[in-house]
Amino acid sequence: MAGRINDEDVRAVRDAVPIDAVVSEYLQLRPGGGGNLKGLCPFHDEKSPSFHVSPSKGLFHCFGCQEGGDTLAFVMKMEHLSFSEAVERLAAQAGITLRYEQGGYSPNRQAGERTRLLEAHRAAARFYAEKLASPEAEIGRVFLAERGFDQAAAEHFGVGYAPAGWDHLTRYLRGAGFSDTELLLAGLAQDGKRGPIDRFRGRLMWPIRDITGEVVGFGARRLREDDNGPKYLNTPETPIYRKSQLLYGIDLAKRDIANSNRAVVVEGYTDVMACHLAGVTNAIATCGTAFGGEHVKILRRLLMDSSDSHRAGEVVFTFDGDAAGQKAALRAFEDDQKFAAYTFIAVSPGGMDPCELRIAQGDEAVKGLVDTRTPLFEFAIRSVVNRHNLDTAEGRSTALEYAAPLVAQIKDTAIRHEYAVRLAGLVGIPDERFVVRRVGQLAQWSRQRQQQRGGRGAPPAPVAAGPVPAQAPAPGGPALTLRNPAHLGERELLKVALQFPELVSPAFDAYGEDEFTAAPYAMVRRVIMDAGGVASADDSYLDRVREAAPDDAVRVLVNELAVEPLQVGRRRQREMDAYAGSRLVQVRLAAVNRRLSQLESDARRAEAQSGNTTAAEVRQELWTLQQYATALRERGVEALYAV
Repeated sequence: MAGRINDEDVRAVRDAVPIDAVVSEYLQLRPGGGGNLKGLCPFHDEKSPSFHVSPSKGLFHCFGCQEGGDTLAFVMKMEHLSFSEAVERLAAQAGITLRYEQGGYSPNRQAGERTRLLEAHRAAARFYAEKLASPEAEIGRVFLAERGFDQAAAEHFGVGYAPAGWDHLTRYLRGAGFSDTELLLAGLAQDGKRGPIDRFRGRLMWPIRDITGEVVGFGARRLREDDNGPKYLNTPETPIYRKSQLLYGIDLAKRDIANSNRAVVVEGYTDVMACHLAGVTNAIATCGTAFGGEHVKILRRLLMDSSDSHRAGEVVFTFDGDAAGQKAALRAFEDDQKFAAYTFIAVSPGGMDPCELRIAQGDEAVKGLVDTRTPLFEFAIRSVVNRHNLDTAEGRSTALEYAAPLVAQIKDTAIRHEYAVRLAGLVGIPDERFVVRRVGQLAQWSRQRQQQRGGRGAPPAPVAAGPVPAQAPAPGGPALTLRNPAHLGERELLKVALQFPELVSPAFDAYGEDEFTAAPYAMVRRVIMDAGGVASADDSYLDRVREAAPDDAVRVLVNELAVEPLQVGRRRQREMDAYAGSRLVQVRLAAVNRRLSQLESDARRAEAQSGNTTAAEVRQELWTLQQYATALRERGVEALYAV
């Protein structure tokens, strides 16, 4: 066993590696006054920077979580290293040879577990890189060349090749002094029938590095048809490889992310390579997992993404244009609220990924993809709205009910209001104030649910397409009931038609089912017509209506409406006539207003499309219907018979 590290060497390591240089490997630092630097603390989640670094003193301290210490303490905390391992890591970085007391310097001494695993990965990366030049790896070199990557690109990213045999790497690392236990723990080997065998065989290899540049795992791409494994195979979870906390390319991109205040999130290793070679050097990718909360924390620290930042950063997600890509974008929307940065989505024409785009159209096209980004809020909302038929009132209503909860999730009230107004235009609803009120209501309900759950986040808003049944709970809101004030006029008119049919005859029989917005009420309107209508009302009228009901549910509703008192109290016949007439006008006027809204929506969308010649025709129909609505309001029942 080697002894403790010489105290003089420890001091030399501290002096040789400035604390701000070490901390900057993990987060962005900005001037904090008095010669200090500040950034978002890597040890706890915070919105405003309370993590301070003093280069002159070689110390750090967080005023939020009270973590503090020198350079070695920072490395120990960040990398979960022992004191000796932290000294050894920084010594290697500074090129300092350490001396050990009670035994002197021993290059082959037993190192800590993490150090040994990192050393094994470093050796494996060299092995794979060398094998890329072998005759067997021709298939891998062709794969890279077809995607626009030459030898220099492969060397820059450390791409290699894993031989197809069972234990090439295992035998190589054994010869370098690593034990079978270490190889299995590192995820470089796996148990075979006769002992450890290589985990990766006959595949193209990408070394996955942590933010400091240490190789902690690999991503392996299938090359041959007889390989029955998955297309991409990654290192399993190990003491040094946790995919939820890693971003491929972060070691190369971190400085440009901090300098440009922008991060570009792509989907794969070749996409990262293509972006960097095209000049988009702030591109990174997840490692076989969805973009999640731990990835957000990494980017927030690099972007100095805080609530008091004067220069909000950008996070640009690029996804394939297919359904899976859109689904990934909507997942990203759920994490968006964790950023103070502005978030965007970039989808290239034809749905090509950055690698394909670079091959087809060159480097400038890749740059242009990022430059023509769309705000993620807008993309997510459009994705939901476009799933519905906006040519019908029902489609627009459903689109609003499914998109409004997304807008309501936006925390910034000013931005939420702007997107509520945009939603009204996207759906084609002229009354912007109605949409803004609806979104505000949903946002309030969301806050109340959070408080009831003790501050936990509300469940994500529904994004599936499809109609919302009249009796079903509306997405993000209370259940729709037949006694809702919005349907009061329809309910009262049906009660009059069943209890006093002579008061609404023959006008009621000219009403269509679509003038009743609640599906059960539309069904009652149908069975009244099936029974001969109000014009045929006699002593057996109600019996015929009940018999025409298709099921017990409708029959029960007919009975309910036939016996429920009108909301008029006891009135003389003349007043009852006026009440019945007002309900006829109310329901018809509501239907006319819905049609007006639809026509206004059609006109606005037609006018927004260059070359569309239907706008004038729609505007003419709109004017005619507006005159009818005015007549209904002014002359009431008389206007019903003037149609």
